[in-house]
Amino acid sequence: EARRTKQPVVIVIWHGQLLPQLWVHRGQNVSVLISEHRDGEILARIANAMGYRTVRGSTSRGANRALVGMVRELQLGYDVGITPDGPRGPNHSFAPGALLVAQRANCPVIPFGAHVSSAWHLGSWDRFTIPKPFARVTIAYGDPIPAPSGDPRTLSDQTPRFRDALEAAVAAAGATARDVAEVRAEDPS
Repeated sequence: EARRTKQPVVIVIWHGQLLPQLWVHRGQNVSVLISEHRDGEILARIANAMGYRTVRGSTSRGANRALVGMVRELQLGYDVGITPDGPRGPNHSFAPGALLVAQRANCPVIPFGAHVSSAWHLGSWDRFTIPKPFARVTIAYGDPIPAPSGDPRTLSDQTPRFRDALEAAVAAAGATARDVAEVRAEDPS
């Protein structure tokens, strides 16, 4: 629905699945939030080379600047990608930043999941996924979740409900991607 109406969306994906997301959405008018840490600089360069716009910041560095930047990108018509468990984790734990961005820009949140047929997984907190050459990447999107309403100061009251819904949607999208990948592996035609 959001694609048909050309309404910008907040795409949420777990931090460990960043690389498959970067490949899938390249050249599609997407801005991504990337931390200002040293490892974020490497990812920002890769994202820029793939045609992404980047907004720099994280919960520990430049949070307000990142929030304003992401809202501005949505208002300009770009989708934005946020890892709600990054850059420090814990893994698959949904921090409220994506909800705040969605609320301020009045845009829906779209959960995104990916499955990679063959990958290396780093020993980091997020088990960062690096697809191996010729790996098949299968993706799935969850249903759009409308932006939270009401006073931003009361967002913390709504956060648990949205966090639970989004965590379930991201998990379901990932499971759908795995299921599709398994079916494709059984029937490669």
